[in-house]
Amino acid sequence: MKVLVTDPIADAGLDVLRDAGHEVETGYELEGEDLLEAVSDANGLIVRSGTEVTDEVLEAAEELVIVGRAGIGVDNIDIEAATDEGVIVANAPEGNVRAAAEHTVAMTFATARSIPQAHIRLKNGEWAKSEYLGTELDGKTLGIVGLGRVGQEVAKKLNTLGMDLVAFDPYISEERADRLGAELVDFEDCLEAADFLTIHTPLTPETEGMIGADELDLLEDGYIVNVGRGGIIQEDALAAKVEDGTLAGAALDVFAEEPLSADSPLLEHDDVIVTPHLGASTEAAQENVATSTADQINAAIAGEPVANALNAPSIDESAFPRLEPYIDIAETGGKVAAQLLDDRVESIEITYEGEIAEEDVEFVTASALKGVFEPLEWQVNAVNAPQIAEDRGVDVTESKTRQAEDFQSLISVTVSNGDDEVSVDGTLFAGDDPRIVRVDGYRVDAIPHGKMVVTRNTDEPGVIGLIGSVMGKHGVNIAGMFNARETIGGEALTVYNVDSEVPEEAKAELEGDDRIIGINYITLNGQN
Repeated sequence: MKVLVTDPIADAGLDVLRDAGHEVETGYELEGEDLLEAVSDANGLIVRSGTEVTDEVLEAAEELVIVGRAGIGVDNIDIEAATDEGVIVANAPEGNVRAAAEHTVAMTFATARSIPQAHIRLKNGEWAKSEYLGTELDGKTLGIVGLGRVGQEVAKKLNTLGMDLVAFDPYISEERADRLGAELVDFEDCLEAADFLTIHTPLTPETEGMIGADELDLLEDGYIVNVGRGGIIQEDALAAKVEDGTLAGAALDVFAEEPLSADSPLLEHDDVIVTPHLGASTEAAQENVATSTADQINAAIAGEPVANALNAPSIDESAFPRLEPYIDIAETGGKVAAQLLDDRVESIEITYEGEIAEEDVEFVTASALKGVFEPLEWQVNAVNAPQIAEDRGVDVTESKTRQAEDFQSLISVTVSNGDDEVSVDGTLFAGDDPRIVRVDGYRVDAIPHGKMVVTRNTDEPGVIGLIGSVMGKHGVNIAGMFNARETIGGEALTVYNVDSEVPEEAKAELEGDDRIIGINYITLNGQN
């Protein structure tokens, strides 16, 4: 088979491919029509960040089985288009974790002690010893935004140097943070407490530009280090805050646009240290990601499971027709439960009742986890969701019983933050009609699709009318309604299908009424 490599990778990865008998073609300068022609007969494609794998490229690659990203970030790959074309997308998330963490530590020391600035001046013949009074890390507070793989590695390394750790990560468990010696706090509290702040969160619509002028003011007299993803820090604001002395310094390895423009304001200030995206640039890291990617290319071409596939389910072909509708039910239950909890998830329980309990439900469970994490995580799927749960210290329990009181098959997804929990039950009507039939024990018959609103309120006359009036006042059309209650005059729960997003003003107006106990706006099927 032919494997096209369009960005440089370590020779060790190329050797793995050749040893498997594949024809390896390298084309590091390919673009435009030349890239389309080269990929047209390729069975595997390996890229780094330099090649844009667009829908046009994927359409041209009629023989393509897999795109392997030699690294973690897949911003340059159209995963949705790849899925449409039946092409697996896989990355190498583990290979450069240590390298990125070490570069973060190096950049932290560099900005704390003004190492590059002093180096340049000495090379230019200046002995500027009296002009640099550094900051020791021992006894200082490290704020970590994003306590994933790299964030955890940074925490371990800097904790041993005597730093106190605080972290902002809404989706990691308290137990896992405690084991790392980190206190979980809110975002603003993390910034206010930190003497040094490191960034390890993925770039998503929610995190893009999340650290601007107001956030940097909270880090007054501190240092900020980003070896994660560019675009999370507003660079103009950062340059201004260093210039006016709000920040003591900054060290960046990644930028919103790369290569960094020569007229970037970041280059105007000595107290901003910059490196050209070197986080993964170690010999060991490059060899690890190259061989890992090559192994996945070989597996995909051989029809074997791909360990780090981002979009490829792995399920027995004969069982798939029976399980396919329950995969969607489980994922939807997870999405609804996570959005109703609206808090850190510390444990997840998936329960199977009836006929579905007789099946091998490993992939269904993974789909439920995907549903829980999808509102919280970047590029989660049924393949990597179990690993995310493990990395985040989220306890996952799966249980089965062949007895089902009211349904032929029932899947229940329960999420908990340690104090509160939310349970969502789903089933199929008439074989292929998915329904949510219980929410926290309330019996409903809700169609899980599009945009939904779930309200809890006192069961008394006029409340449903109030909700309908407020929705109508704010231009929200109600397409369907499913109501349940504990007892007459007790607490009621209602699920509404709506045609548009519920404005914050409408939610605030409803929450201002004493009869409304709670209101949650939920999105499904990729809608906003």
